[in-house]
Amino acid sequence: MRPVIIAANWKMHTTPADAGELATTLAARTAIEGVERVICPPFVCLAAVRDALAATPAGAGVGVGAQNVHHELSGAYTGEIGAPMLVGLATWVIVGHSERRRDAGETDELIGRKLGRALEAGLRPILCVGEQLAEREAGRAEAVVASQLRGSLAGFGGEPGALAEAGLVIAYEPVWAIGTGRTARGVDAAAMAEAIRSATGELGQGFAALADDLPVLYGGSVTAASAGEFLAEPAIDGALVGGASLKVEEMAGIVARAGLTAAGRRAAGVA
Repeated sequence: MRPVIIAANWKMHTTPADAGELATTLAARTAIEGVERVICPPFVCLAAVRDALAATPAGAGVGVGAQNVHHELSGAYTGEIGAPMLVGLATWVIVGHSERRRDAGETDELIGRKLGRALEAGLRPILCVGEQLAEREAGRAEAVVASQLRGSLAGFGGEPGALAEAGLVIAYEPVWAIGTGRTARGVDAAAMAEAIRSATGELGQGFAALADDLPVLYGGSVTAASAGEFLAEPAIDGALVGGASLKVEEMAGIVARAGLTAAGRRAAGVA
């Protein structure tokens, strides 16, 4: 049975002075059986969030993730963070977020190298993929996402088992539905989730087994009001939440809905 995961991406919000309190409040309000929770604060808040969660019983079930990682382990890269620096601070990491692709010009090849560094450091990766509006309107959404997967996972052709062992998660971000006022539909996101598993399974020998159990999250401006439409789809295994993850009531609602999905899966015994 695939896990149900809600990951909070705080982006460039919070400071070390307030991040710990927000993390512990979220942990206490979202303790729902069957839902894996991850909080991804800014780099400067990782220690504060880690320590705050460790200091409260409610924080025991919450993972801490980084929002990015460099493609080299170390070197003359001013302002960057290598994977070994994250060990002990985080257990998860986001790679290939649409904002990194847009603002930093990250390519699939570069993202694949970041993914490799994450695995070497023992970090569980959330790999983001997704199409632009023009690509969807041209009927190329699935082809674009499949290309992103091929480019990012090409380096693992000989050892896809490493991705499975690391617990690879894919987050589908319809870029055209993030902060634009446009909305995606649950049925469209579910179709893309299935396309992601299909494309992954076609990457080569050994990838089929990985694809069968591959968790796919929805990451398109999720709110408590919209989460139900996506989490009701059997192909979708949770959400990567942006702005709403900074609001306790919003996150409580999203995780509560995810809990219904997890309970339904347990009762039905489905994957």
